[in-house]
Amino acid sequence: MIVGVGVIVVVAVAAAGGGGKDKKSPTESTGRSPSPSLSLPSELQSLLPSGLPSVVPSLPSDLPSGLVPSDLRSFLPSLADDEVPYYMLRKGDCFDADEGLPGQAVKRRCTQPHDAEVVKVSELNGTYTTNAALKKAASALCKAPLERKAAGQAAGTVRDTLVQYPDTGGYRTGIDKVACSLAADIGKGTHKLTRPLK
Repeated sequence: MIVGVGVIVVVAVAAAGGGGKDKKSPTESTGRSPSPSLSLPSELQSLLPSGLPSVVPSLPSDLPSGLVPSDLRSFLPSLADDEVPYYMLRKGDCFDADEGLPGQAVKRRCTQPHDAEVVKVSELNGTYTTNAALKKAASALCKAPLERKAAGQAAGTVRDTLVQYPDTGGYRTGIDKVACSLAADIGKGTHKLTRPLK
């Protein structure tokens, strides 16, 4: 049984140049649905009865169209090439962001060119019934830590901030992480970060 989880909303909030005066307006986009891994750890597999079938049955071919998405990747994000859902990032992780896959991050070494670095991971608390309320709460959690970290960077190093948070559907399913990151140029520019932030 495949269970869809809420769409991740990615917001780039105000630009933060280390001492610079650049200001960019927030941008929003919606992305792919995160979901838990469907594989079992090997320790649990050894506890399963040996009589279970070794082949997973296929879905019937006469299911109504639209019931099972043709692009299952939207439900099961690929972990190839260090691609992870944003909520699995940790403080100090460096990553590339793809505007085509908001909510996903491709982890990179901080000594290699990358788009952003996580400054803080926080958790949302409370009841939020709209995406706007989640956006406001996530932005509030990230504002002070991002401003402090941006102030310590060399001018021109950091050009954006990136706040990643779940939408209401994701939040209802238990995804409560907010990733607060400083970024080079997300999407439009070619500027990259090339070392860990100070």
